[in-house]
Amino acid sequence: MPGPPARDTRSLLLKGAGLVAIAVVSGLLWFLIRHDSTPDKPVAQPPAQNTGQFKFTPVAGPEKSTDCVAKSFDDTQDFFKDNPCQSLVRALYTTESGGAKALVSVVVVGMPDSAKAKALKALTEKDGTGNVTDMVRDKTFAASGTPSVSGKDSAYASKVEGTNTTIVLADFYAKHKDKDLIEKIADDALRLSADLHS
Repeated sequence: MPGPPARDTRSLLLKGAGLVAIAVVSGLLWFLIRHDSTPDKPVAQPPAQNTGQFKFTPVAGPEKSTDCVAKSFDDTQDFFKDNPCQSLVRALYTTESGGAKALVSVVVVGMPDSAKAKALKALTEKDGTGNVTDMVRDKTFAASGTPSVSGKDSAYASKVEGTNTTIVLADFYAKHKDKDLIEKIADDALRLSADLHS
């Protein structure tokens, strides 16, 4: 009687090695799926005009310049003659609250250093020292019924971030008056500088 056929040792080894290889590859794939090393794609941030208390609608600008002397007046103009700015971005927005519509000027001035940015803020905070010329004052923007955002009833707000000074002026259309509301609008509009940094 012939005995059982001899086992093909080489064939068994190859099959075993193949199974081990499949197991290793499967394990690697599973590891890579569970531990994806590719960074998440950055999520686009919404424009700043949609992220605060009031919703702002752009109506003019952004207009960019580097000539702050030509775009300013009074003591502020003299300041820029001695301390030239590096960039200037101006824009206008509108917003509405409780049936009242306001026009808002946002200006971002880039200065050479933070000390000069703070000095500009301190200067424009004082009455009678002039300011950066807004787009209504120099008639860059003109439309029927446009309020003068630099008039006596306008609200002022400013901030410094690094070397950038943001200056906001705001006033109501139709000669509406609400001092608390227009000041809240001006303060809230400071965040719009995030959309204007040059």
